Amino acid sequence: MKALILNSGLGRRMGVLTSEHPKCMTEVSGRETILSRQLTQLAEKGIEEVVMTTGLFDTVLEEYCKSLELPLTITFVKNPVYDKTNYIYSIYCAREYLEDQDVLLMHGDLVFENTVLDDVMESQESCMTVSSTLPLPEKDFKAVIHKNRIEKVGIEFFEDALAAQPLYKLNKEDWNVWLARIEEFCEKEKVSCYAENAFNEVSDQCLIRPLDVQDRLCAEIDNPEDLKQVSGMLKEVENRTVYMCFSADMLHSGHIAIIRKAARLGRLIIGVLSDEAVISYKRYPLLPYAERKALFENIRGVSRVVEQKTLSYKENLEKYHPDYVVHGDDWVSGFQKPVRQEVLNTLKAYGGTLVEFPYSRDEKYKALENRARADLSLPDMRRARLRKAIEMKGTVSAMEAHSGLTGLIVENTVVYQNGEARQFDAMWISSLCDSTAKGKPDIELVDMTSRFRTIDDIMEVTTKPIIFDGDTGGMIEHFVYTVRTLERMGVSAVIIEDKTGLKKNSLFGTEVEQTQDSVEHFSEKIRAGKRAQKTKEFMVIARIESLILERGMEDALERAFAFVGAGADGIMIHSRKPEPDEIFEFVEKFRSKDQVTPIVVVPTSFNQVTEEEFKARGVNIVIYANQLTRTGFPAMQNAAKMILEHHRAKECDEICMPFKEIIRLIPEED
Repeated sequence: MKALILNSGLGRRMGVLTSEHPKCMTEVSGRETILSRQLTQLAEKGIEEVVMTTGLFDTVLEEYCKSLELPLTITFVKNPVYDKTNYIYSIYCAREYLEDQDVLLMHGDLVFENTVLDDVMESQESCMTVSSTLPLPEKDFKAVIHKNRIEKVGIEFFEDALAAQPLYKLNKEDWNVWLARIEEFCEKEKVSCYAENAFNEVSDQCLIRPLDVQDRLCAEIDNPEDLKQVSGMLKEVENRTVYMCFSADMLHSGHIAIIRKAARLGRLIIGVLSDEAVISYKRYPLLPYAERKALFENIRGVSRVVEQKTLSYKENLEKYHPDYVVHGDDWVSGFQKPVRQEVLNTLKAYGGTLVEFPYSRDEKYKALENRARADLSLPDMRRARLRKAIEMKGTVSAMEAHSGLTGLIVENTVVYQNGEARQFDAMWISSLCDSTAKGKPDIELVDMTSRFRTIDDIMEVTTKPIIFDGDTGGMIEHFVYTVRTLERMGVSAVIIEDKTGLKKNSLFGTEVEQTQDSVEHFSEKIRAGKRAQKTKEFMVIARIESLILERGMEDALERAFAFVGAGADGIMIHSRKPEPDEIFEFVEKFRSKDQVTPIVVVPTSFNQVTEEEFKARGVNIVIYANQLTRTGFPAMQNAAKMILEHHRAKECDEICMPFKEIIRLIPEED
């Protein structure tokens, strides 16, 4: 497509403003002229060739265009009788460069905002800009429209007409018909009329649609009064603000394309989701907030980058009052629909507008996302994520997994509430559940080789960080090797309990004989584990059994501080009581002296406490230690009973998940 810009007029009505250069070189702002704005807009839309007609001051105009140094090839065509003819003859002079071409036609004194040009360029049919909201001008163009088709264009038409501006997109079939009639006019010396006079004679053969720009800026400048008015409107346009929100830590061409579209609406503010917000609804971010913010700050067209703390836009919209919010149309349905509605309600309150562009579903973007997920499964990436998740969110949740399939359930289960998504942050590889899945008692009977195989099964198909239940840790010499193996595999943390001898599950409390390790010996075990590890990311967490064994709060606190002093990266405090009082008391007293060390709780008995309550009190990791096992086995047992009772499987089908849905949990290799 070529652009045709008509600049052969004298511009007499501009007075002294055009005494030394053509009207198109008149400044409309402190940084641009009518023409520099037009040419920049064309270049940004990918136009490469421009045909420009000239008249008076043609040399000045040509030198000016060269000085702009834009990526455009401009062919200048001078109308030798510019002072005696209208622009119909200028087009005739340039005809050899315009035949059999799609043409973007505009007058050189026309100022329009970016979105007007976008709509014109994106039209599949030939079109002309009109306005259904502006009053009909007395002396300027009007377009007569019937059945969504322009039939006549001129200053004399008022019936069935709309205000019109000479900005056209003309497909070559329509343009060839119009250009042929222009040639006929000029060869018959009809050169003092508008080119539209020729169009009016062949409008039945040219399908030109009206493109309604309504109140958007699209206006000619004929005199100083027009200049003042248009400059004021342009200033208003350029002061508009646009808001977009991204979580992206991996920018691709789809992101850049929508950013460029948004920037054409005004000064672009980009909200970057906080790390906590990203983790809550998507995957763990490959880059932290500060680095993602820096990515957007270095993109051309972005004027400002701010933090958006949650998926809700409301706080930032009320703070910045953008004229436009831009988003892909993918949130019209789905879990973000409530977020979209909140945006619409907030914009309505102050008069803002939501602009939605088609969401890009290119397969290559899906491949990039899959590659990012694959990177997250690598040992070094996965190992570090638990510490980072705690730093980002303050409090993380972990669900037990004891097989590849239960790992996939923890990995992929997402609940959408009020436009937000909730998911588990980590996986707990429980000794109890691993033993139970193998039909063996929870007395450290399942050896470490078998337990490591369970980790392998889960790691092979998931990406989330893993916390390993290390029971007592065994002998110090054995624990050293356990730490090294877990760290090498990519496990994020091991939790060991301060008991000795044959392990008895804590659920039994004092009902069975259990021996608590000495502070000194357990501290040495922690120190040995910390000396054995090779990276800073791996965590050794000490589990304190004092409350389970009814040894009292002071004993629990004494041990906690001693274990932290020995190098423990976190403290897990456990209780069998159905009320959380002693857990809350421990957390309060521990936090009065230590604000930093992560605290872990397992709310199996005190399960009425929410994660939000734990976070408010200073808890950092909440582990749901056995719920998948406890719900899965009764369901399987029930299915077995039903088949035995009915001597067939039909009744059981009602409680069975279709295998197709189970298979969908299993990732396919790309």
